[in-house]
Amino acid sequence: MDLPVANLYTHTQLTMPVHVVNGRRPGPTVFLTAAVHGDELNGVEIIKRVLRLSALKRLRGCVIAVPIVNVFGFLNRSRYLPDRRDLNRSFPGRETGSIAARLANLLATEIVAKANYGIDLHTGAVDRANLPQIRGNLSDPEVLRLARVFGTPVIIDANVRDGSLRQFAAENGVPMLLYESGEALRFDELSIRAGVRGISRVLRELGMLPARAVKREPIEPVRTNTTTWVRASASGIVHAKCLLGERMKAGQLLATISDPFSEVEVEVVAPVFGIAIGRSTSPLVHEGDALFHLAQFENSQEARDTVDEFHAGYDLDDSWG
Repeated sequence: MDLPVANLYTHTQLTMPVHVVNGRRPGPTVFLTAAVHGDELNGVEIIKRVLRLSALKRLRGCVIAVPIVNVFGFLNRSRYLPDRRDLNRSFPGRETGSIAARLANLLATEIVAKANYGIDLHTGAVDRANLPQIRGNLSDPEVLRLARVFGTPVIIDANVRDGSLRQFAAENGVPMLLYESGEALRFDELSIRAGVRGISRVLRELGMLPARAVKREPIEPVRTNTTTWVRASASGIVHAKCLLGERMKAGQLLATISDPFSEVEVEVVAPVFGIAIGRSTSPLVHEGDALFHLAQFENSQEARDTVDEFHAGYDLDDSWG
């Protein structure tokens, strides 16, 4: 079904597509959302694949899937709405406000308020890639339980942003996970399969899907609440020396930045021990641009081993689900 949002000045009606799967027996209601930022595509494919899972025929409860929340941004390959507002800073919105406010209000009242749990799917921004990770309020026992089950190598105890979907869900007693993986305007098969498998695990943990005949245990993720962005100390061309998931020591070389003639070269080093959970993919930077997102752990070697174990569990010739 399509929920009406607003009429554009072309007299075209802007709607939000929603797919509802009702099980034959009672159980929780879980919402799945993607493309809150219109250029974040992995989640659209993840939800499509989840809706094709044969196990949904034996669903208990209800899954409310919104594969493209920000339809306008999706059509324009843009993170934002036509008024340049960030939908994920617009909650709970207003029924009579801007398009961003109306869309936020529609999602809040018609989807989130009717659910018991939620999973919101994101990627990095344009020219930024993220290691598969779950972000959430890990002080909430239900959020922590589901974050551990999802199966990403890293879970981050992240503060909520004002006006975000996650803040609205928390204030209304709906435990919610935010899955981050990959980059904008790109499909990443590993990120997609990890998302499908993670959602399946959460639904099974909630008793909504039958247990697997051969249970594949998720990896035990490493947890952190401390992350930092390393920024460019000069403008120029970047030559990265660090990959996503790589373990970095304090003082280790992350990248070099040079001018087009390589007459001047500046080194960028890690300020702390940590794991790279995000990085810029653009070779061109200005001074102050974010280059690497490092997460700190009590045992960075354990974190690196967990990342390796995660990758080893996703043979791209293997079946997903």
